[in-house]
Amino acid sequence: MEYENILLGVEDGIATITFNRPKALNALNAPLVRDLSDAIKKVSEDEDIRCLILTGSGDKAFVAGADIVELTKFNSLQAKNHIHFVQSTFDNLQKLSVPVIAAVNGFALGGGLEVAMSCDFIYASDNAKFGLPEINLGLIPGFGGTQRLPRMIGPNLAKEMLFTGKMIDAQEANSIGLVNKVMPQSELMDTVLKTAKTIASKGKVSLRAAKQTVNSGLNVDLETGCKMEADIFSICISSEDAKEGTTAFLEKRKAEFKGTYNS
Repeated sequence: MEYENILLGVEDGIATITFNRPKALNALNAPLVRDLSDAIKKVSEDEDIRCLILTGSGDKAFVAGADIVELTKFNSLQAKNHIHFVQSTFDNLQKLSVPVIAAVNGFALGGGLEVAMSCDFIYASDNAKFGLPEINLGLIPGFGGTQRLPRMIGPNLAKEMLFTGKMIDAQEANSIGLVNKVMPQSELMDTVLKTAKTIASKGKVSLRAAKQTVNSGLNVDLETGCKMEADIFSICISSEDAKEGTTAFLEKRKAEFKGTYNS
């Protein structure tokens, strides 16, 4: 299916969603979020997909933020409904069973940073800029920014960014743990694809289990999280992928994981 505001492609088990409103610096409006929501559903239903990459079209922006023109037309009820829909879309992105990498190629501001933080980790080009500038508009982030940013970089640094609305560059984002890697823009997608291919070569059951265990464990105490880990490990060990992985190790060969979520 072709979309109006995004591009969706799949190759060798790796899906790529590209935000595609370059004239608006890929700003998030309602039609784009509807496209994104549908694409996320398609990725979740495709068992052949092992990893998802999110990036932006052009060389200036990943997503420059929400569409301010659209926001100014909302009354309180319309704003709340829109925010709930965007939040649920980003939640579905975060809950995808496959790992998701954000390839940030320029501005990731407001909603752009919020969608990037809904991914499992972020790689950035050296010209990338990050921020939650909503305070400059007399607003606060509405797509999860006040909740995900403190969990990623700690409350003090997050409050500074939220209260000042300042932008930080890719190097600072890397130093505070917001970004995993920084590289020249010309190398960004090759680097992301290399990592995605490594991820895609692993077993589907263990990838899903690792992601779900980390995400769920962040919301509970350590003891409860470790109990969850033990339960999920016990499920993994009976999977076809675990049998292949352990057998390959003992036979000193490379594992060829072919299991599904049901095996």
